[in-house]
Amino acid sequence: MPGFHHVEIWVDDISVARRSWGWLLGRLGFSPEQEWPEGSSWRAGGAYLTLTESPNLADPAHDRRRSGLNHLAFRGGMRTEVDAIVADAPDHGWVQLYADRYPHAGGPDHYAGWIENAEGFKVEVVADR
Repeated sequence: MPGFHHVEIWVDDISVARRSWGWLLGRLGFSPEQEWPEGSSWRAGGAYLTLTESPNLADPAHDRRRSGLNHLAFRGGMRTEVDAIVADAPDHGWVQLYADRYPHAGGPDHYAGWIENAEGFKVEVVADR
């Protein structure tokens, strides 16, 4: 079966990451799967996403503009659901990106919101067509 098995994101501070990511993943339909002192995982469908505070980090700062992960894009449901997530995001540690072009920053036929958390991770929440 094609598709992702899981995605693991290394973070500098797991307690900070749990607050912002935990809220967002819950809103997107993910369920908490596991939690341990250095990490947490959430599951949706056949895949899961893990946040880990690793002692092996080469640099604690994530920069989406460097080689590597730029952003993750999630299915956000109906347009009203995407609007609600983008509106609520600032209360949970996320800032809206491209607000001047929302919801069509990706083009006239693409309805999505882009948000970024305090650690610099960017997420795109895409509405169903």
